[in-house]
Amino acid sequence: MLDVIIVGGGPTGMMLAAELRLHEVDVLVLEKDAEPSRLVRSLGLHPRSIEILDQRGLLERFLTHGKQYPGGVGRFAGIAGPTPPDLDTAHAYILGIPQPVTDRLLAERAVELGARVRRGSEALSVEQDEDGVSVELTDGTRLRSRWLVGCDGGRSLVRRLLGVGFPGQAATTEWLLGEVEVTAPADEVAAISEEVRRTHQGFGIGPAGDGLYRAVVPAARVAEDRSVPPTLDEFRTQLRAYAGTDFGVHSPSSLTRFTDATRLAERYRVGRMLLAGDAAHVHPPLGGQGLNLGIQDAFNLGWKLAAAVDGWAPDELLDSYFAERHPVAEDVLTITRAQSELLSPEPGPQAVRRLLTELMEFADVGRFLAEKVTSTGIRYDFGEGPDLLGRRMRDIPLSPGRLYELTREGRGLLLDRTGELSVAGWTDRVDHVVDAGAELDAPAILLRPDGHVAWIGDDQEDLVRHLPTWFGVASL
Repeated sequence: MLDVIIVGGGPTGMMLAAELRLHEVDVLVLEKDAEPSRLVRSLGLHPRSIEILDQRGLLERFLTHGKQYPGGVGRFAGIAGPTPPDLDTAHAYILGIPQPVTDRLLAERAVELGARVRRGSEALSVEQDEDGVSVELTDGTRLRSRWLVGCDGGRSLVRRLLGVGFPGQAATTEWLLGEVEVTAPADEVAAISEEVRRTHQGFGIGPAGDGLYRAVVPAARVAEDRSVPPTLDEFRTQLRAYAGTDFGVHSPSSLTRFTDATRLAERYRVGRMLLAGDAAHVHPPLGGQGLNLGIQDAFNLGWKLAAAVDGWAPDELLDSYFAERHPVAEDVLTITRAQSELLSPEPGPQAVRRLLTELMEFADVGRFLAEKVTSTGIRYDFGEGPDLLGRRMRDIPLSPGRLYELTREGRGLLLDRTGELSVAGWTDRVDHVVDAGAELDAPAILLRPDGHVAWIGDDQEDLVRHLPTWFGVASL
């Protein structure tokens, strides 16, 4: 019997597989597509996702394939506000990187760590009992695991078979997105795009590298079956409708469609099966938060599920995944819906847009919106305590090295300036680093494997009372 089966080999599934493998969990990823998708649904990574890659030692390989945009963190609904000068991160930029590249790098990481991936393997049914989960594939193969996670997208089979409600708002607007070659001169493309965007914020076309242009344009209507990509003729028709020209687009690398549908799963867990990424939430793509939200789901869930597999997880630990991530997704749905409304050419939304443009010049407003979009302002509810409690810890210098270099293995960490504390009984799960010069506004902090601050203080008895909440009972 496998430990965990992950249905869906996109960025959420591969990130989760890698996190589980850090704890030597036996993982199998089932991906229905025989080959990796070439569709470019996401264009970049936000600061919190960049931090996560840094925490796991992956950032350099992503930086090699991406481009840093420091001004990107100041944008909201396409409004280019100033980058907040005091954004609480060492990575105050958007990393421009196409989703197929992100998918590939995360898949390589999962396989490096020992995850097994079966492409061209589509789940047909899933059933669970008190001991595990049974999966039947479309080719008749039957598999068995102790746990299963559905990372299989907005039309999740796992979610449907579990009977989990997916309430929200149906799509009212659709956009077409393509990576194409053009025959029109570059200066003409830029000039027309700038002119059209003055009245239609949902339109845009610009260079994407390797001779390609990335273009987005509103669709004529919401398609009945949004899983069917648009045709090149449909794409050309809509470009002409909005820009008066189709720019001579040809030889598409990818064509896809997306909508403003907004839905959120009522539960993320039913027994031994869980949901993550788009299987748990879908929303408009404004702000580019979908892929980032999924990666962050996986980062929150991975160590908790591994603890359940290993047998030391406290009773409430796995359920804290839903308690922490569901409100985050709900917040993302709100701000992406708001940004989608601000793209409307109607007078009302445009008036709000003009007002927001002025408000974003205020540092507090800009920082508030940037923290919302980039997920750096998340604070999980760990009860009463200092403001840092429940927040993720930014990278800080230590002697020697820096904080994120100590988080590579996905373990807990006690960062101690006093030298008087101990994690005896939990050394198999928690590292203890003494650094009297650490730049902390506290004597010591306890970090969970996902980098969120679980305890602050200098009292050993108080520390021992808190350790079991996140790391189970002490070992003998």
